Amino acid sequence: MPPGPVAGPSVWHGRDLQPRTDWIRTFSGAELAEMDAAVRAFKTSGAPLTGISPARFPLPLLGPSLGEILAELLEGRGFAMLRGFPVDRYTRDEQAIAYMGLGAHLGTARSQNAKGHLLGHVKDLGHDIKDPKVRYYQTSRKLEYHTDSVDIVGLLCLKTAKAGGESFIASSMTLYNEILRRRPDLVHALFEPYPTDRRGEVPEGMQPWFDMPIFHWHAGRLTCIYVRQYIESAQELFPEARRLTRAQVEAMDLMDELLNDPQIHLSMAFLPGDMQFLHNHQILHSRNDFENWPEPERHRHLLRLWLAPAGGRPLPDIFAPRYGSVTPGARGGIVVSGTTPKVPLEAE
Repeated sequence: MPPGPVAGPSVWHGRDLQPRTDWIRTFSGAELAEMDAAVRAFKTSGAPLTGISPARFPLPLLGPSLGEILAELLEGRGFAMLRGFPVDRYTRDEQAIAYMGLGAHLGTARSQNAKGHLLGHVKDLGHDIKDPKVRYYQTSRKLEYHTDSVDIVGLLCLKTAKAGGESFIASSMTLYNEILRRRPDLVHALFEPYPTDRRGEVPEGMQPWFDMPIFHWHAGRLTCIYVRQYIESAQELFPEARRLTRAQVEAMDLMDELLNDPQIHLSMAFLPGDMQFLHNHQILHSRNDFENWPEPERHRHLLRLWLAPAGGRPLPDIFAPRYGSVTPGARGGIVVSGTTPKVPLEAE
């Protein structure tokens, strides 16, 4: 465990950032023109989206700024909001090219499910979350605070909901400090294994759950991985999985109480064209329930990227059963037998 409280720019409170706008970066006209030219060139080339890279999507003007944004994600506050991309000007394939091309400057795209999707669609598909293979992003249900199984997650807003669907983020470093201050007796429980449901996406030779502590102290860095909804479903679905202790449940209860405190979290309402990037190892995120418009073509819709930057932090070997590897730039995501990378342009 860390020798004491965590310090640095990764420790922040929503109450301090909420009235500010310096965490929002708006694209300039020249940057948008550069992205448009890159989209047109890539589309004309006929190259597959699975192979998009910085070389195939050159951004000589915006590229250096994306390097600064990546540094902010990995070494700073851990999140960034990019605003002003004109999604309505583009067809779906062009939206995908633009977003994946920009994302390639931050890291390598990783598969987000057993189907090999490098581009995810966060959209209510009308599925029942009681189905053990359904994931919460495929519904309109509220998402509790969690992390995704990759270094960086990105969202591009295409359409907003009629009501609800706000995004909330919080620093897991601040969260740790608050638990340490308020209930130091529970800190040890956060470093014990928590069985977590794989939702039916099981790599060859693995169990249908993985055992993972919520917090890790490794190479002088504190890292968080947490999905309570899937921790609880593992307890319900797999009686052979390790049973949680009272201290572990109490620690999660305190985590959720703190995360839902507006003094700690930062809320943001997406606008069409907004791009949000989060460093999962130090940021937890959630989403409100939402109500869709009656017209299907107006339904809330976000595109998602899971990215592995080459300069990612060292991770302990215990991440390998979930991340597939701990090698920076080649880790994270979900890969099972037969998984083939693909880029679906519509939700499946």
